[in-house]
Amino acid sequence: MTKLYKVSDALKEYLNDSKTITKLEAMLLLGVLNLTGEISNLRRQGWLIKKRKVPYTRVLRRINELIKVEVPKNLPIKTILITEYWLSK
Repeated sequence: MTKLYKVSDALKEYLNDSKTITKLEAMLLLGVLNLTGEISNLRRQGWLIKKRKVPYTRVLRRINELIKVEVPKNLPIKTILITEYWLSK
């Protein structure tokens, strides 16, 4: 019988690799649909997770290194901030 790989396991591995993650990256790269819920679960388990607001453009640059994402031309991506999370060691 094959063991199923949970999205929570993927998120733990991703954070353990000293990477930051946003809701957009979690959904596109890991299939995590509810990052806030997963982060809350990890905090309840004792993980120390920090957060900060970063420009949307920074997140798009990171994502576009792995997959192609295009946003509408009229979207003001330079002024949008998105929350990013990381594991504090």
